[in-house]
Amino acid sequence: MDATSTTLSSAARGVGEAAAEAAPAAEANRRLDPDVVKALVEAGFARHFVPTDCGGTAGTFVELHHAVAAVAEGCASTAWCASLASHVGRMAAHLPAEGHREVWADGPDALLVAALSPIGRAEPVAGGYRLTGTWPFVSAIDHADWALLTALVPRESGPEPRVLAVPRSAWRVRETWENVGMAATGSNTVIVEDVLVPEARTVSRHDLFVGRAVDSDARCHTVPMQATTMMFATPALGAARGALRAWLGHVTPKIRAAAEQPKPALAGMPTFNRTSQDVTLARSTAELDAVDLMLERASATLDDVSPMTPLLTMRGWRDCAVATDMAVTVVNRLFRGVGTSGQARANPVQRFWRDVNSMAGHQALQVESAATAYGHQVIEV
Repeated sequence: MDATSTTLSSAARGVGEAAAEAAPAAEANRRLDPDVVKALVEAGFARHFVPTDCGGTAGTFVELHHAVAAVAEGCASTAWCASLASHVGRMAAHLPAEGHREVWADGPDALLVAALSPIGRAEPVAGGYRLTGTWPFVSAIDHADWALLTALVPRESGPEPRVLAVPRSAWRVRETWENVGMAATGSNTVIVEDVLVPEARTVSRHDLFVGRAVDSDARCHTVPMQATTMMFATPALGAARGALRAWLGHVTPKIRAAAEQPKPALAGMPTFNRTSQDVTLARSTAELDAVDLMLERASATLDDVSPMTPLLTMRGWRDCAVATDMAVTVVNRLFRGVGTSGQARANPVQRFWRDVNSMAGHQALQVESAATAYGHQVIEV
């Protein structure tokens, strides 16, 4: 798969197919298959938001939305890691030019991961910081070339959360990822012990969150973080579509077999109800269409609307949280709909069900938090 001869969207379908085939083994190994990681990088996910002067695409949110959803139809864990690879590249573009050029010195396809909770400590020293800390839940860390890790820097005015870019040689990994959902993301714990990070490879977390890139004026590098939660929501949409496709594969033979059976002479409890399957199909497809429309609007707003007002920012967060909640409703319905015979490990519906419910637990997708932020923009007090 040659990233120079195809767009991200068209390449994504092949990544999803490869990821679906590798998914059972990836779940068992609790990390993505290396060949699948290679495919997603070659497709262009890592370079999607990389500055053009570093060889990247500085691409659009809409194209990434469609590409990530396509991958997620095959494997939610792969789509999650592909989405984060793109978005963390966007974050790294907020580093000063000297720093982000170092990150992409070997080309724009370096795979980046991130931990944005400020639970490390960075001591100021001449020319930079000495970084120490332990960060859990870092997806795809086994395959990463660089990590953006957030630490508190002691200042006279109080601790400052700062994001520091460190190469693979700077950390070690402790295997701690045992969650029932999103098993293949390999979201293990990263440990850094007294590593020197130069000033140019750091950025204030506040500047990152508000979209203040000091050495890039590309549109994709100037949007606030809270408006980009489709990085977590789009994989849920694609996974719900994957669950729907697997559900159809399970119920279609039953519907056809029931249609061929003679009608019972006496009324009694039906063994198969076609209407319930039709309702499940209609409600699920309609709701997923609505989810797609919400996430596409959120993505298009980031690409096209300027300025990104606080109200638009919080509307995007609201839409991503509510869209994910709707995707959970769909996969829960489908999981019930396949019945006992469809809930075996061989049926991917159960994997999509676990994965989407796991994604929805992410703090960025909590409807209550998004609703509060949105409400404060709409209703002045």
